[in-house]
Amino acid sequence: MTRPVLYPLRTVDTAKVGYASFPHHRRRVTIEHRPLTGITPAMLLDWFTHLGGTMRYGDEVVDRYLAWHPIDHIRWELAKAAPGGGAGEGARFRIVEAFGGRPEFKVDVVDRVEKLDETGIRLVQRLGGIVIFQLEHTWSAGSDGAHYVSVMDVGARSALMAPVNRVVRRRLPDEMLAAWVKHNIEEVGQLEYLLPTLGSGEPEPAQRAQRGDQAPYEQNQKAEPVH
Repeated sequence: MTRPVLYPLRTVDTAKVGYASFPHHRRRVTIEHRPLTGITPAMLLDWFTHLGGTMRYGDEVVDRYLAWHPIDHIRWELAKAAPGGGAGEGARFRIVEAFGGRPEFKVDVVDRVEKLDETGIRLVQRLGGIVIFQLEHTWSAGSDGAHYVSVMDVGARSALMAPVNRVVRRRLPDEMLAAWVKHNIEEVGQLEYLLPTLGSGEPEPAQRAQRGDQAPYEQNQKAEPVH
């Protein structure tokens, strides 16, 4: 069921997006988001370690994950707790979403949290112990808010895994990848509105909503190679 979207969704041109292809059918997408005003690394860490919680969204109390992207998000669950308990490093997240709200772009995956601290989160899928998919979000404090970068790596580095990489890549065709980029920019932008309400319990400040999220931001089609 689609929920109302209370806050402006950022457009793709508010971020710098880079695409790159590498040997053995690997690909990388890098998204440098516009800074998140009023957001700190500690707030982001708290968000990701409490994704299973609820929050007030308009006149309702809803799952945080559903408030995060009311159109695309379907379900989040802690498939396996971290060794120390909860949603920390070593946990497994089950993520169900449909990019752009399109059923043909629905994914239902379980990712292992290989990093989660005040500098970012790294979600990984492995096959036989080899990384075949990795999504890493890194963030840092800045004078204009939190700087946030998302990097998706699709495919393993080994030449022996090229056949597997072809399969993985076919599961994320270009149109679906573009829908994911749009989705990621939208959901990261929502954090600017959602996180401050968790501490204050107050609705989103009017001036931030009025500012809008359609300001252009230079788009860059270059990405650094995988090392």
